[in-house]
Amino acid sequence: MDDKEKALKRDIGFFGSAFLSFNGVVGAGIFALPALLYARFGDFSPWLFPLFGLLVLVVAIPFARVAGHHPVSGGPVVYAATFGPAVAFQAGWIYYVARATALAANATVLITYLATLWPPLLGGVVRAVTILLVVATITAVNVVGVKRAVRVLDVLTLLKAAPLLGVAILGLVVAGGSISAPAGVPPLTELEAAALLIFYAFVGFENSVVPAGETASPQRTIPRALIATILAAAALYFLVQLAYVAVMDPGAGGETPMVAFGIALMGSAGGYLMIAAAIFSLLGNISAGMTGTTRTTFALARDGLLPNWFGHVSARFATPANSIMFMGALIAVLALTGSFVWLAVVSTLARMIVYSISIAALPRQEKGTPLLWLMVTAAIAVCIWAAFQTAWPTWRTLLILAAAGSLLYLLARFGRMPARKG
Repeated sequence: MDDKEKALKRDIGFFGSAFLSFNGVVGAGIFALPALLYARFGDFSPWLFPLFGLLVLVVAIPFARVAGHHPVSGGPVVYAATFGPAVAFQAGWIYYVARATALAANATVLITYLATLWPPLLGGVVRAVTILLVVATITAVNVVGVKRAVRVLDVLTLLKAAPLLGVAILGLVVAGGSISAPAGVPPLTELEAAALLIFYAFVGFENSVVPAGETASPQRTIPRALIATILAAAALYFLVQLAYVAVMDPGAGGETPMVAFGIALMGSAGGYLMIAAAIFSLLGNISAGMTGTTRTTFALARDGLLPNWFGHVSARFATPANSIMFMGALIAVLALTGSFVWLAVVSTLARMIVYSISIAALPRQEKGTPLLWLMVTAAIAVCIWAAFQTAWPTWRTLLILAAAGSLLYLLARFGRMPARKG
């Protein structure tokens, strides 16, 4: 463990780790997807969440086992190091791109929900300034200390989870006997076409692995928190979607379906409650992502794969301040220039690549038994299947972002080469 790693404080406990994962998962998806999935899959839409939750567990269980072997910050950067520095860099950078695009996607949804309170937020300079203010505030909270960031996250988690669970239960009570079993399973081709968007509702569970160097007993804490998060998120998503289908009509809700759902249940008070829940949820997701993902560029710099500037630890706050500020700037740029669906699909595609590389490292950490190889093969197969459900323009965008990171990698590598004598 180097001096930069030792300068970090292990202030993240089990609940802090679980909340990092939970807020990484529960963000824009639960507020943007209910109407879309209902219109597309009808009464079967609630069952998409336990179905895809099982597929995510196929990936998450071996991923958690890999995480248990590494008590230092970096997540995929550290896991992929067994394949050499170039692979470690690409795993870390692609993961970084995945998280940055996801957080930017969530920022766009946040503005959409805020605009239900003040419509001018949807356009022009007002929208841009609001995005910048939100990102700057979350960046500042993360710079001043991980303990403060996690405390803020604790509050945001409660403020978003309680209203969502409450309206789901109320919706099911109101619907009563009108809840019916789905008529049948949609064709596989339809499920494949929507796979990346549904996976987007779950990706982010790995958010707790990156700040392992700031987590107490990370080998035990992180795997438990990660698996518990996926189970909790799948249950919450299922209940919310089931209640939405029972109460709402297909195609209703527009761009803010949960607000329309709240209004249908409790009038304007329900609408305002859902607006508040969405705002807290998205703020929590962005804050958790900032806390976790900024340790990726820190780890890349620590390992000599990015310029030293990214590895600077603030003497006052004991946080990787430069990495935090850089990510804040990147999120702001992406949020100002991209749409939710585009950003979400790019993020999910990138995540599938990172999961595959990380899980492929597991046989190098544990004895390669037949069961282990089956677990690894199944997980990578799920990732490959999901990745190839996307179109070429998304791959092209990801390749461009990966190439941009490679320039920083080359700069770091050549900058550390010793001068030739004579």
